Amino acid sequence: MHVLLIEDELKTAESIRKYLEEMDVRVSVANDSETALQLTEKSSFDVIVSDVILPSFSGIELVKRIRQLGIKSPVLMLSALSQTEDKLQGFEAGSDDYLAKPFDLKELHARIQALHRRSMIVIAGNNHVLSIDNLVLDLTKMEATRAGEKLTLTPREFKLLEYFLNNQGRVIPKLEILEKVWNLNDEINTNVIEVYVNYLRKKIEKPGLKKLIYTHFGIGYVMKFNEN
Repeated sequence: MHVLLIEDELKTAESIRKYLEEMDVRVSVANDSETALQLTEKSSFDVIVSDVILPSFSGIELVKRIRQLGIKSPVLMLSALSQTEDKLQGFEAGSDDYLAKPFDLKELHARIQALHRRSMIVIAGNNHVLSIDNLVLDLTKMEATRAGEKLTLTPREFKLLEYFLNNQGRVIPKLEILEKVWNLNDEINTNVIEVYVNYLRKKIEKPGLKKLIYTHFGIGYVMKFNEN
């Protein structure tokens, strides 16, 4: 599990990070909301944990912007502000849970685990939406977005992207792609795949975004997300 922690109090952030890593949770830390927003645009996180009062702009505003980008990661808000109205503002912005300070680190970990389990259940039951990093393909709406920006794809590009997303992490031979996406099995036609993969790369791998499609020379292609 990979968690993004947004906390401007350095000692608190370090304490939380250390405890969660002891619990086998990978943690990325941002000390202000602007940095956090940039991280969410470049990487995917299983759970986001954010303080409410932050430099740059508030945690509430951060959640709003994250949701506007189409990022679905569950968000847990942390705050010394424990009034019902404060909690409601967080929920209305798009957060999923709220933990008042001070809190027990064990409870924080338990809530993070619960949010992660819940999100996995939603994903398992939502097969019409495919995603990797901040790329989302909605099969019902026939729409694709990357970092919240709508992509204009031809029907063939859409089908190719769908096949890549359904086979994430697996090297797919060119002949298999030709058969499954083009309904052809002629090795002479494999050059058409190279052309369309190039088209797709130009649309989903714009400057500032992570590379997703990798070439395995002499074999085919793999779609995967590398954080480094």
